[in-house]
Amino acid sequence: MNVAYHPDELEPASRAIAIGTFDGVHLGHRRVLDAALAASLRPAVVTFDPHPRTILGNRVELLATLERRLELLDELGFVDVLVVRFDAALAERSPEEFAESVLRAAGVEAIAAGEGFRFGHRRAGDLDLLERLGFDVRRVPLVANASSSHIRALLSTGEVGAAAQVLGRPAEVEGTVVLGDRRGGTLGFPTANLAVPADLLVPALGIYAGAAGGHRAAISIGTNPHYGGTERRVEAHLLDFDGDLYGQRLVVELWERLRDEAVFGSEQALVDAIADDVRRTRGAARPA
Repeated sequence: MNVAYHPDELEPASRAIAIGTFDGVHLGHRRVLDAALAASLRPAVVTFDPHPRTILGNRVELLATLERRLELLDELGFVDVLVVRFDAALAERSPEEFAESVLRAAGVEAIAAGEGFRFGHRRAGDLDLLERLGFDVRRVPLVANASSSHIRALLSTGEVGAAAQVLGRPAEVEGTVVLGDRRGGTLGFPTANLAVPADLLVPALGIYAGAAGGHRAAISIGTNPHYGGTERRVEAHLLDFDGDLYGQRLVVELWERLRDEAVFGSEQALVDAIADDVRRTRGAARPA
């Protein structure tokens, strides 16, 4: 898949695009993406980074990094992605200027978008305007309860199974593996400690069954209260893994929330609880 950051970087072609931020690339987004893929033109995506709402002064906990978003779009079969930098200058462009300088310049002929899609200064542009400008517009009805905000709400309470049904795949958290306090290794359960990007959503505190790096994993999202910790950490114990992950990017799937984190009466009780977490992780099912 070709990734460009300006229309000039794309080779000349007649394109059918899906347009949107597509944070999480969930099932609601898939309707729009599938509509672009079904057109008889070169399939492409026009997406935005950073999230437009952040430039407008709102904090957004993202469901996926840009890197992960691009990987998911690649898996769907898109040939090109144009990542448009969303900044104050872009927010001031008229809808007509955006359509000509970005879409027309990228060879766009057909556009798939959610029926409520708005763009341009003060969100003045809509799909009717794109039709008047001569684009072949594919209007995609919204999917009930299939929204990024709904998924965020589910993950904030640890409902990873319900979130997976809307995402169309397991919920994820990702980061770079960094040095931790290495306490898990002394307990017999070494963990990969993740430095998670500041703008990425981290689900509710707790112990989860999931997978990472091709291995099942028991995942702790919490503060290590047994040891009096206060800083939130994301740690994954990869089952049947022996290797060095330091410095690597790791995408962790969360399949099932097993329990709350807890303070135990003894270190042995903690070890026994982790062993039970591992046992349950071995038997956990990956959400379809």
